[in-house]
Amino acid sequence: MRKSRTIWGTAVMGGLVGLTGAAGGCGNDSQTPTINAAQAMQGQDIFRSDTFGDETFWTDTLHLNEVIQSAVDPTTALKVGLKVDADALPADVVAGVQDGSISLTDPATTVALLKLGAVVGVKGTVENVNGTDTLTHVGITCALCHSTVDDSFMPGIGKRLDAWPNTSLNPGAIIALSPALTADQKAVYNSWGPGKYDPRYNQDGLNGPVVIPPAYGLLGLNKVTVTGDGDQLEYWNRYVAVTQMGGHGTFMEPRTGVNVTNGTDDLVSSQLPALQEYQLSIPAPPPPAGSFDQAAADRGKMVFEGPGKCATCHSGSLFTDANSRLHDPSEVVSEPEPNGEPSYASRSATKKYRTAPLRGVWQHPPYFHNGTAPTLEAVVETYDSRKSLGLSADQKADLVQYLKSL
Repeated sequence: MRKSRTIWGTAVMGGLVGLTGAAGGCGNDSQTPTINAAQAMQGQDIFRSDTFGDETFWTDTLHLNEVIQSAVDPTTALKVGLKVDADALPADVVAGVQDGSISLTDPATTVALLKLGAVVGVKGTVENVNGTDTLTHVGITCALCHSTVDDSFMPGIGKRLDAWPNTSLNPGAIIALSPALTADQKAVYNSWGPGKYDPRYNQDGLNGPVVIPPAYGLLGLNKVTVTGDGDQLEYWNRYVAVTQMGGHGTFMEPRTGVNVTNGTDDLVSSQLPALQEYQLSIPAPPPPAGSFDQAAADRGKMVFEGPGKCATCHSGSLFTDANSRLHDPSEVVSEPEPNGEPSYASRSATKKYRTAPLRGVWQHPPYFHNGTAPTLEAVVETYDSRKSLGLSADQKADLVQYLKSL
């Protein structure tokens, strides 16, 4: 089995990091393709539950099953952004958490939750060993980073929100728990912080994490990564499943020199069509009622289409020109990267960036691929400054309200 140049703890993304568009072959304003409902339902199970055989990596190489068994209690897990599916909890477990009879500071409770299949994006095999429930294998799924919960039971525990980026997940901190990593590797992973991940680090050895993106609202978009490396979701799903999650299969990209094969079987390829169909079926979430000023948003729309020059690139019903062109790094306002990191585009196949689609943009701060704008206000200020737009304070405020309405 060929492996990348570093321990690929970056595999933790388990989903679609870098994802910014979707298959469909449609331009911004052409007819929207349809969804195969039966295939999408199959894809939902793949998205939530399929590890593509990556237990080989997470268990045999990183030994995270041992770390979880001995040291990761539910309170710790929630602190690093792991989520629990409330619908997977039996009534007695719900009652036990509520009355305190089930401890949230005991790693055995985490093992019990994994046995129930309740930890979003983490799949564990629990066996009775000498009378004790023991986590013998653990793997991850797409849902780990590209799902969250609505916190309806308590913070970190609630109903699933598939395709919403888990902005509180700290993948680097989770990876750094592995005893198989060196101190230098752990330092890199711990440097990322919540909601960030570098899907290139385990290939090129450079450290420049990007924000975990949403995986919703993608129907009709062709460019599927922040740098537009592939025209189908299947492209990036294969990249992540093989090179990041550690799933069994092959990914080759001559433009970047990536050629990775895991295992002697292929557990990825057959799952990609249905997985893509499910992702394409998920719409962007509408803004919560009362979350923006409608009158200001109406004025902001005129700024967006006029002096703000936003519609020049954020065009059409999908608010992106990604289907027709990519942009040189010199055209974007998100570079230079923070902390002297190398250009993310320079590490990609296209060496360019796509224009981000804006549906649901209210939901997933921070903004830009590198998270350098913590709020939509900061986004507008950055564009106004770097593009010398000369917007007034009122125009900028109205533009923010319009963005919140999308």
